[in-house]
Amino acid sequence: MASLFSGRVLIRNNSDQDELDTDEELSQRLDNRLVLLFFGAGGCPRCQAFAPLLRDFFVQLTDEFYVVRAAQLALVYVSQDPTQEQQDQFLRDMPKKWLFLPFQDDLRMDLGRRFSVDRLPAVVVLQPGGDVLTRDAADEIRRLGPACFANWQEAAGLLDRNFLPAEDFDDPAPRSLTDPLRRRKYRVDAAPRGGAGGGAEGEEEPGALF
Repeated sequence: MASLFSGRVLIRNNSDQDELDTDEELSQRLDNRLVLLFFGAGGCPRCQAFAPLLRDFFVQLTDEFYVVRAAQLALVYVSQDPTQEQQDQFLRDMPKKWLFLPFQDDLRMDLGRRFSVDRLPAVVVLQPGGDVLTRDAADEIRRLGPACFANWQEAAGLLDRNFLPAEDFDDPAPRSLTDPLRRRKYRVDAAPRGGAGGGAEGEEEPGALF
């Protein structure tokens, strides 16, 4: 998963704004986790309404006040803000464990094209291997709250067939009665490959997504 940001810098949303700028640091924060890419903007009214829900969702899964052990979950805010001031303002009340790209990094916009984000807010859920588990997680988070994490976790385990015996590849045995439903709902898409320009040509203005 860290390979998506290889050669880039991610910043922790804490008071020191610690930078993760080596592959080792990125791996420690991102590998072996479900990673949420949160596309949003401070000037987007829908994002302003959704952000408190996402904040509570993340805190209830990762804060030791709520859980004995933090979920294997990471979140990267992929700002679509037109100015750094708006990005900083938006992040001010968000969890310290969130990560974000520097405003000057053009990967912010490249990822929007790469994952076909056409409106804000958007939450893309990536499996540990980098494949897309779901592109429409914002709606699930609104409806189900933290309960949807268990669905993603189970679906990711079922759909990562690298860990299944060869004879089970075509029809792995369900782990629970709900497994067939989850497997039908979450269809893994391979993570987009190629360079930063791998998406549609031309860059839309951030306001077009609002």
